[in-house]
Amino acid sequence: MEVRDRLLTPGEVAALFRVDPKTVTRWAAAGRISSIRTPGGHRRFRESEVRALLSAGESGLPEPRDGD
Repeated sequence: MEVRDRLLTPGEVAALFRVDPKTVTRWAAAGRISSIRTPGGHRRFRESEVRALLSAGESGLPEPRDGD
């Protein structure tokens, strides 16, 4: 992890990918995107990894299903 790598919430990641936050949570649970758990159990995502996935055309992520 980069020293100054910002951590994003599922909602912030969802806005970047234009999907529902629950979709981002499913991606993390399936191992499609790595996440960090806070002491309270919430997921956070490294901004650098999210930006890299976006620039790669989301090739490593599953297609959102209807309703996502």
